[in-house]
Amino acid sequence: MNPAELRAVTKRFGDLTALDGLTLTLRAGESVALLGPNGAGKSTAIALLLGLRVPDAGTARLFGLDPRQPQARRRVGVVPQETAYPPTLRVVELLELVRRHYPDPADLDLLGERFGLAALLRRQLGGLSGGERRLVSVALAFAGAPKLVVLDEPTTGLDGDARTRVWDAVRAHASGGGSVLLTTHHLAEAEALARRVVLLEAAVVVADGGVAEIRRSAGLTRVSFRAPRSFTLEGAVQDGEAIRADVRDAGSLVEQLVRRGVPLVDLEVRPLTLEEALAARRERPR
Repeated sequence: MNPAELRAVTKRFGDLTALDGLTLTLRAGESVALLGPNGAGKSTAIALLLGLRVPDAGTARLFGLDPRQPQARRRVGVVPQETAYPPTLRVVELLELVRRHYPDPADLDLLGERFGLAALLRRQLGGLSGGERRLVSVALAFAGAPKLVVLDEPTTGLDGDARTRVWDAVRAHASGGGSVLLTTHHLAEAEALARRVVLLEAAVVVADGGVAEIRRSAGLTRVSFRAPRSFTLEGAVQDGEAIRADVRDAGSLVEQLVRRGVPLVDLEVRPLTLEEALAARRERPR
């Protein structure tokens, strides 16, 4: 049984079509990054999966059930984009409140250790910084030891140490057989945490595949080196002596440069990162 599915869903808000016949399946044990520009439909897709909104057409399912049913929601942990908590409630009280909604929740001490919350447990939520509240929100998603965690921009506002804790928690969840669906504007984060990328643009899926597959789909390799300022290379990006070119045949380019007698200082040939590959897709003529 798949943890989450959207089948040919359409959602409109007045004249705006937020999703247009979208189909998305998250399989058991899979880590998927849902990417796209603002307004592409990512948050709407998550709201439909979680039963917070109802599709105008198509169906949404959590573990084969209507996502509004409690039996489905008890297997899911969520980090929404925005959260609001009673300011006088203590962190430990909030964690315990959420844990009580799950049949076999995570150990409280383990949560405190994993997310670095030990010093915050007795503090009131109203006295925490924005980053501390965000870290508590992420910990709440794991408090019930769910089969699926849905993370909508989970590391927004976090410093480097807190972001590392979140990444480690996501990896541990996935390595234990759990499923992950996340949105993020940090493509390095998607590349670090997801095995599969789904790219939304203008309410539809325009790419769906493994991270390596998405990178290969651009069909390009990045070649960078330093050369005299007088040197020019058609189609390359040049900044003083630093030169960068994204090409389909890196070997041919390097051979051409050697034959021209170009001193290839600091030569680097590597695949595109996920961010670079997605940028190349957007720039490709349609």
